[in-house]
Amino acid sequence: MRELKNYINGQWVASKSGETTDVINPADGQTYLQAPLSAATDVDDAYKAAANAFEEWSQTTPSERQLALLKIADAMEEQAEHFADLESQNTGKPRSTLVEYEIGPSIDQIRFMAGAARNLEGKSAGEYARDHTSWIRREPIGVVGQVTPWNYPLNMAVWKFAPAIAAGNTVVLKPSDTTPVSTLLLAQITEGILPNGVFNVLTGNRDTGRAMIENEIPQMVSITGSVRAGMEVAKSAASDLKRVHLELGGKAPVIVFEDADLQKAAAQIAIAGFFNAGQDCTAATRILVHESVHDEFLALLVAEVKANAQTGDPSRDDILFGPVNNANQLERVQGFIDRLPDHANIETGGVRVGDKGYFHEATVLSGLKQKDEHIQSEIFGPVVTVQKFSTDDEALRNANDVQYGLASSVWTQNHTRALRFSKSLNFGCVWINTHIPLAAEMPHGGFRHSGYGKDLSAYGFEDYTRIKHVMSYIGE
Repeated sequence: MRELKNYINGQWVASKSGETTDVINPADGQTYLQAPLSAATDVDDAYKAAANAFEEWSQTTPSERQLALLKIADAMEEQAEHFADLESQNTGKPRSTLVEYEIGPSIDQIRFMAGAARNLEGKSAGEYARDHTSWIRREPIGVVGQVTPWNYPLNMAVWKFAPAIAAGNTVVLKPSDTTPVSTLLLAQITEGILPNGVFNVLTGNRDTGRAMIENEIPQMVSITGSVRAGMEVAKSAASDLKRVHLELGGKAPVIVFEDADLQKAAAQIAIAGFFNAGQDCTAATRILVHESVHDEFLALLVAEVKANAQTGDPSRDDILFGPVNNANQLERVQGFIDRLPDHANIETGGVRVGDKGYFHEATVLSGLKQKDEHIQSEIFGPVVTVQKFSTDDEALRNANDVQYGLASSVWTQNHTRALRFSKSLNFGCVWINTHIPLAAEMPHGGFRHSGYGKDLSAYGFEDYTRIKHVMSYIGE
């Protein structure tokens, strides 16, 4: 068993608390690492290092920041297989898919943000008041505190640190206590590329995260996590008016109309619902199907799930997903199944797999009502629900009738209907005849209880800048 360390001001250090937390392999439930349980003093050290580094880093040119990020991306590419090994062991994700579907996109996203550093846009300078010339400056915000979740540890670290660094900010980032490993490797490869203190990583639990939000140094805090956590962060940050960037939960509606290609839809939705064991805030979890094709589609979906949504040891090549991330999450998923109302049905799955690790069968539920907790609450596991609808209005009403507003999809051959729904769905992303693809150039972020602010794209980059108006008198 090895003991990890924090990365603060370019140095690898233990927590001043002297305490550690267990890092567990979810495939076997065994502890294989110890990570620092960082205290408020560790958080303060990291923020002070970031604040000192900001004085110089904020003065670098966009081209200098671009070059640094490109070097980091190249170093990640060289170690892609190593990242995949560590991420698979730490999260339980299938090893065979990590380089293509997570490590590769992370590298691409860093390269995009490297380019974004040199492409800030704003209003042209002009005389908006007689004899006065005005122009806009986009500036870095300062020190940014960031907290990432356990479902996509490396991806989420990249989504946060890359735009912040590209904009000239400095960062203190805390990964989830269950999945710190790949983020610490990311910190390691930045050594010698980023000046000391520009990027700091410390590990810990909820108390550590709370100390990061409450600290007076950061000018902005950004988290990806649960709605509960987001609300706590927003309340805490409000006490000293920190900027807040929140990417929270989701309960994506997937609306399947009678004219959709049902076989193709079932195949793609089975993947989009169970990829990463359904531990994805954009997962295709809530499927609404027109009553005329409901039974046919349900049969096709169940067949696809049984054939292609298998779980098992992450080293196997023939699985779609591995275990859920931790024991608490397995208990949460099974709790939803145990509380299933009498009017609902388990079409397939519904049980834990084996007695070692945190594996759970891909599960399809039907017969649920709109107000049931399985429809309203984020399960965040390998569970999808299937409901009927009769009319377009009913489909739209039920799709929007949740507290979340992150992602959605519409499956139809009717172009007018697809555009009408893309306008009326109250979600930050609407896919048409597909579900879950992301692109570095396009924003990701939600409405309502799914939070605010954008990740990815130029919009995500701009979230890490502040706007300053400068006016000069040019009269005689």
